[in-house]
Amino acid sequence: MLHTVNSLMDISMIESGQMKVSISKTNIVDQCNSLFKFFKPEANKKGLQLILKNEIPQIYSWVETDSEKLYAILSNLIKNAIKYTHKGKVEFGCHKKQDKTEFYVKDTGIGIPGDRKTAVFDRLVQADIEDRAAYEGSGLGLSISKAYVKMLGGRIWLESEENIGSTFFFSIPANKIIKNKDTNGDTKNSSKHSKVLNKLKILIAEDEIFAFEYLKIILKPYNTEIFHAKNGLEAVELSKNNPDIDIILMDIKMPVMDGYDATKIIRKTNKEVLIIAQTAYAQSKDRKLSKEAGCNDYISKPIDKDVLINMIMANIK
Repeated sequence: MLHTVNSLMDISMIESGQMKVSISKTNIVDQCNSLFKFFKPEANKKGLQLILKNEIPQIYSWVETDSEKLYAILSNLIKNAIKYTHKGKVEFGCHKKQDKTEFYVKDTGIGIPGDRKTAVFDRLVQADIEDRAAYEGSGLGLSISKAYVKMLGGRIWLESEENIGSTFFFSIPANKIIKNKDTNGDTKNSSKHSKVLNKLKILIAEDEIFAFEYLKIILKPYNTEIFHAKNGLEAVELSKNNPDIDIILMDIKMPVMDGYDATKIIRKTNKEVLIIAQTAYAQSKDRKLSKEAGCNDYISKPIDKDVLINMIMANIK
């Protein structure tokens, strides 16, 4: 229900012109790799093969676009593909096509009837499904994705055949490709990150085990000490018993006590710890509520490795 409400708010902001585009340097190869790692456990759980085919040369991997919106589009499409596929595989990837970067998400799922291919992009619409109760969802993801693609100056379309599968395509301008940074620069940055992040104590407040393990993988190269809280109350207790924790990655939506309340309690006794809010419901109001609760910064799920590391580097004292 919360996800549906947030999606409706996104649609409202899009249609009222309040949704802003934030252009930044974005590594699309890294984004695809992060999404693959994030969704692999979910695909495995359903017995599906998840395949990533990246045909973008590394030298063209950096573009200027809205990183969060691109991530949201791909995330929506991959999540839908896994949801509507019972056996077989889900494949996604990207390639450069003239002055565009083209992405695709292909599945071997239930497919979409020919007369519903356009309608699936409309608000609150799903393809005609025999047992709708078997497929929970608001039908807003594709509508939001279509709007985001348009905001990024691209287009989205699909090919589908019932009981065979579907392929969703979208493209965004690639005329502002930024050449990849030279190897020496990357090595210096990596070395700098390792030096600053080495042996930090980090509390990950996250009730989803897959999300927790994914964050552990991201942080493993930096020799950090990891604490795990499965709910807000545990986060408060761990923070209280370990006042030398340097960073808290605070999931907002958790059982027992949510991230907002946990942050408020922690801030009563600890003003110094870096707290980064993390949530799947990326909204401007979430950022505002996170700041009001006492978080230093905010990151949306699925979490991009480079975005997270750079955020920590920017905030760590």
